[in-house]
Amino acid sequence: MTFADLVFTGGPVFTATGDEPCRGSVAVRDGRIIAVSSVDADIQPFIGPATEVVDLDGKLLIPGFQDAHVHAVWGGLDLIRCDLSGDSTRDEYVARLKNYAAANPELEWILGGGWNMSAFPGGTPTASDLDLAVADRPAFIPNRDGHGAWVNSRALEIAGITAETPDPADGRIERDADGNPTGTLHEGAMSLVNTLLPETSPEDYSRALLIGQEYLHSLGITAWQDAILGGYGDAGDATPAYMAAAESGELTARVVGALWWDRTRGPEQIPELVMRRDKNATGRFAATSVKIMQDGVAENFTAAMLEPYLDGCGHHTDNSGISFVDAAQLISNVTELDALGFQVHFHAIGDRAVRECLDAVEAARAINGPNDNRHHIAHLQVVHPDDIHRFAEIGVTANLQSYWAALEPQMVDLTLPFLGDPRSSWQYPWADLHRAGTHLASGSDWSVSSPDPMAAIHVAVNRRAAPGHEEGDYDAFLPEQSIDLLTAMTAYTAGSAFTNHLDATGTIAVGKLADLVVLDRNPFAGATADIGRTRTEQTFVEGERVYRAPAQP
Repeated sequence: MTFADLVFTGGPVFTATGDEPCRGSVAVRDGRIIAVSSVDADIQPFIGPATEVVDLDGKLLIPGFQDAHVHAVWGGLDLIRCDLSGDSTRDEYVARLKNYAAANPELEWILGGGWNMSAFPGGTPTASDLDLAVADRPAFIPNRDGHGAWVNSRALEIAGITAETPDPADGRIERDADGNPTGTLHEGAMSLVNTLLPETSPEDYSRALLIGQEYLHSLGITAWQDAILGGYGDAGDATPAYMAAAESGELTARVVGALWWDRTRGPEQIPELVMRRDKNATGRFAATSVKIMQDGVAENFTAAMLEPYLDGCGHHTDNSGISFVDAAQLISNVTELDALGFQVHFHAIGDRAVRECLDAVEAARAINGPNDNRHHIAHLQVVHPDDIHRFAEIGVTANLQSYWAALEPQMVDLTLPFLGDPRSSWQYPWADLHRAGTHLASGSDWSVSSPDPMAAIHVAVNRRAAPGHEEGDYDAFLPEQSIDLLTAMTAYTAGSAFTNHLDATGTIAVGKLADLVVLDRNPFAGATADIGRTRTEQTFVEGERVYRAPAQP
């Protein structure tokens, strides 16, 4: 018998094949799983003098987590710029930005990101606030969700944004009562400034990718789908950085790239997308998906809703959000992309956007017939009950960002009052989707929110923020939409692997690639309130260790 390179034994194993964890052992050779048994003695013959034996000591072995919607390079760029994600108040943001600007006097622009809308009245910070941190140079600071940016007076001046500047069709300039810009740019209005930013260097992209990858590995993530590759926001196109890392072997994760659909253009861009797909595939990277952002976000009233938003007094307004791609054109575009073998990765927050995306896939199926493209819709904040059953019927995956399905200030102050009833109760309907037979995948949308899978899984099960992630003491949010731990863990492993077309991963079975993670406990054996306390101890890709937690004192 040929010995294994690596053996895991002495603890429970979660295979992500439909069963809860049970005691087991796993043997790996040449990057693949060669044996799985519930009897430790069955694995003993695979252990030779050079075999590394990992004693689980009661800790849980799982398939690697896969993030089906993440911005790994953007997250890495935030980490090497002015990262505000660890702060939560206006004064903290101003202080950090001031210190960063003082420490980097050579920078032409002050860049960063990660502020939370709930820190500011109405979710909109002002240029005068940012001027307190930096007034001598322009500053452009996107918020956590990437759908708005905070700019200072110098940036407004350089961009020529005044009371006379019209709002772009796909965005809005926040203004005072006299029409003057106040310092927040929503959606497409960000392009009035971000097109003026200095170009991010290839070296910074590569550095950001590797820093982001290191962080994601530390959370047990072995594969992901980068949800935007192309000209959106100030991050530019990270595709060359992925290709370089894949060719050099520095890309230890498996990555599917979602090519950005330029919403200012139409189907004439499809040949370019085909060319980019064909050109950008090597090693563990392939750009086989197309990202269509169909709407904005609820907090700035750009999520596309079937009925208008309410005002602060509970009355209907004349604003029902923005569909960035005309619904009829979306059907045509998706049908053509589907025929060409692309997976379509939709962003849809509002119930109208969700319906438009489902309509587009349904039309494509009717024209092109069934295929294995595995289209998916991410976010799904508000889903009309009439559309729940359509996901399974059409074959569309629900890509869950479960971390968001909890009460926190942004939800309480900037969302619920403006959605009203019954729409507020239609948010993040994970249980309804699961009961309807929908295929579930999971992701984080980092750097919008934490990429910690266990924090998101905690919310999916408890509908409360995970320990250490709370922004106040709130009740469970729509607890009837919670899903069980087995379903949530499967969505973040096998579910996302299916969506990523990484069929050789996602489960623990003989013949599968040994993308594996050792957690520091078995969350199935503890209280559900402690799920989010679970941490990653070791991460392996094809049997090679890519992360080990530091030893505890």
